[in-house]
Amino acid sequence: MREMEFKMEREGLLKEGDTVTIVEGVLPSNYYYTIHPSLAMSGNYPFNERLLSREGKVEAIEENERGFYVKVVFEEE
Repeated sequence: MREMEFKMEREGLLKEGDTVTIVEGVLPSNYYYTIHPSLAMSGNYPFNERLLSREGKVEAIEENERGFYVKVVFEEE
């Protein structure tokens, strides 16, 4: 199992327990991930930390002074 954090700009776009689909983006030396359709975005991950799953489940949504953060759990080996 793998957990990743995504930044969500507005409240209420997702809720705990939602199943989400992930889209992978590629930069020259990193990958980044977006919850489809552009609901939240991950930070950058090096090539050796590439996400293998394309579907996950929202475990928690937290708000702090910088915004809303979504924790998503993926089933990976």
